[in-house]
Amino acid sequence: MIASLKGKIELKENKFVVVDVRGVGYKVYCPVPILEKLTFEEEVKLFIYLYHRENLLDLYGFLNIDELNFFELLISISGIGPKAALSVLSIASIKSLKASIASGRVDLLTKVSGIGKKTAERVILELRSKILVSGSEVKKLVSDDEVVDALVGLGYTRYQVHDALKQLPERIKDIESRIKEVLKILGK
Repeated sequence: MIASLKGKIELKENKFVVVDVRGVGYKVYCPVPILEKLTFEEEVKLFIYLYHRENLLDLYGFLNIDELNFFELLISISGIGPKAALSVLSIASIKSLKASIASGRVDLLTKVSGIGKKTAERVILELRSKILVSGSEVKKLVSDDEVVDALVGLGYTRYQVHDALKQLPERIKDIESRIKEVLKILGK
């Protein structure tokens, strides 16, 4: 079994890289954020998941063990194959994905082509107890949804509110304070 590869990036495409390991080129599929970090002719170490099915052997690569572990959790769910799992890892950070799963929100997962509401709900149901997310991460994610909903109700657009939320300092945690600060930003 191949657990990791260390070599130079010989070729980079939109879904995979070819890693040259002492003259042998390995085609390795990676999530988009990882592909964006890798550069041509760069020495890299990738943690590998070897996917084997009938007449198919594919390699999936990750920069750290946490990404690999989350990928393995995703593909353990019925209906989520390696390509769908890569797509999930391409839409958001693991931290955001875990917070979304822990809070029971399907909206992030349903952005992935091929994952509908039922599959997203199954992912949440099966992974919620398996992932570790601090309570503050989930609270911040949920509170931002509440801030957006409250201000959209006042006539602001979701885009305006999300843009203003990006400008808030991290120290402002509770919902009421976040709403007040966002209103100040929107009032400028």
